[in-house]
Amino acid sequence: MLEKGMAAPQFTLTDGNGREVSLSDFNGKKVVLYFYPKDNTPGCTRQACAFAAAYDAFKAKNAVIIGVSKDSVASHAKFAEKYNLPFILLSDPDLQAIQAYGVWQEKKLYGKVSMGVVRTTFIIDEEGKIAAVMPKVKPDTNAAEVLEML
Repeated sequence: MLEKGMAAPQFTLTDGNGREVSLSDFNGKKVVLYFYPKDNTPGCTRQACAFAAAYDAFKAKNAVIIGVSKDSVASHAKFAEKYNLPFILLSDPDLQAIQAYGVWQEKKLYGKVSMGVVRTTFIIDEEGKIAAVMPKVKPDTNAAEVLEML
């Protein structure tokens, strides 16, 4: 598992507009990198909308918000448009970043075990080092907790 002080794993993924985005594009800025299970599900929608509502406060702290799931580019585009999300959503269908950050884990739901993305947020500092790891975050409070940490 990644820990505070470690170098953040680099990645290049595609956003909802079909553009390639690399973590290194944001050197010199704080990055709030949050991994979530699925677009348009209740928890993921509440989490995304909370980040959107606090977007100006994050910008004031020189922080970029990036959401990552294994949903398609088209799904991200629709999700961002539907909820007017002002930040970057990256598609990771091959689990490149999801596995590099260790958030692809065994999950139990109603006694059934499956693999999936565990909702986790990382704060990455201006030098590309992990400043905080927030595992199994709550969708409703995650944005406020991250803002407080920044």
